[in-house]
Amino acid sequence: MDDEKKIPETIDETDLYEDIEEEEMYDIIQEERKKIRHKVQDEEKPKRPFPKWVFWLIAIFMLLNVVSMLPSSFSLPVIDFLKTSAKLSALEEIDDYQESVVVVETGDGKGTGFSISPDGYILTNHHVIDSGTYLGVAFPDHGLFEAEKIAEYPELDLALLKVEGEDLPYLSLAPSTSFEPNEHIYFIGNPLNFNGIANEGEVLGYTNSSGIEGDVLMLKAPVYRGNSGSPVINSDGEVIAVVYATGRRDGVGKVGLAIPISYFHEKEESMLIEISKE
Repeated sequence: MDDEKKIPETIDETDLYEDIEEEEMYDIIQEERKKIRHKVQDEEKPKRPFPKWVFWLIAIFMLLNVVSMLPSSFSLPVIDFLKTSAKLSALEEIDDYQESVVVVETGDGKGTGFSISPDGYILTNHHVIDSGTYLGVAFPDHGLFEAEKIAEYPELDLALLKVEGEDLPYLSLAPSTSFEPNEHIYFIGNPLNFNGIANEGEVLGYTNSSGIEGDVLMLKAPVYRGNSGSPVINSDGEVIAVVYATGRRDGVGKVGLAIPISYFHEKEESMLIEISKE
């Protein structure tokens, strides 16, 4: 195994920003979403001619207003980070996907997971839940549930959890991990101190991993600490992989790494439980 293959799949320190209070983050996201929705509503109304210079003046003013709301310790990429999520969250399909993405709490920290059935099965990374004195799952609109571990696959960095619930929102799993080169994908998670952040990127292809049995997907996407367990969703609205880390690869630099959903299906076939799909 060459040196490149031995690089640990961890989050680079350069990815980490200063902490921000969740209330501040919520206010910023809500403000951006309101602006986008108002813009869409305004576009649907008949309008009189509007000077372009006035439009650009307003746009610049709005941008400066958002920047002034951010702590001085924030670096500029955070602005793009929040604006991208606000833009995507205004899309109906993304708004639906977000309902199924959960916060996984362990007492020692938090990560991301997502519902895969209406009766409470949750998929996440094994490293998200392998420590801590408590295990809970919080849905955006259905509240907090106590969870139990149903199955653990440390060799794949996957874990299956169960909460007691009915008619819960869930994401559909693709029957296999198939994609076209540079195919567009979405992923949703709880990076840094934020919750329910939507983002997008591309699938570059497969790469080897020192910590996972089998090849994993390389993503050209802004993956950060806390995105572990985020679903990678294709244009058909199906999950094709689960984000678990970042790494660096020759020729492409930093990439997000994701576990193909096909690996979970292989384990699912051997489980003695029935996961509801409807």
